[in-house]
Amino acid sequence: MQPQELAKRIARRKSPTVVDVRTGFEFKAGHIPGAINAPIWKILLKLVSLPQDKEAELVVLCALGPRAMIGKVLLNFLGYRNVSLLTGHMSAWLRSGLPVEK
Repeated sequence: MQPQELAKRIARRKSPTVVDVRTGFEFKAGHIPGAINAPIWKILLKLVSLPQDKEAELVVLCALGPRAMIGKVLLNFLGYRNVSLLTGHMSAWLRSGLPVEK
């Protein structure tokens, strides 16, 4: 999903669940509004609250891409079928000047 499309959907309150797999420190420094912080290890140990509906739309991101790809594979392994990556990840979101929460 493109950053601008996600921003529009957030503004319309029709956003998918945004799963930010960066560390807690990175997340606290600034994240996409409404995102949940779910580092890969927390997903693996099921220490993060994810949607019960395995068909729910999820968008996964990290800073640059590698962790998000691992997160996507892990979410697919856990049964989530509608998982995509944020194009360009958090770095593209920031370059686009889109809003962040702290």
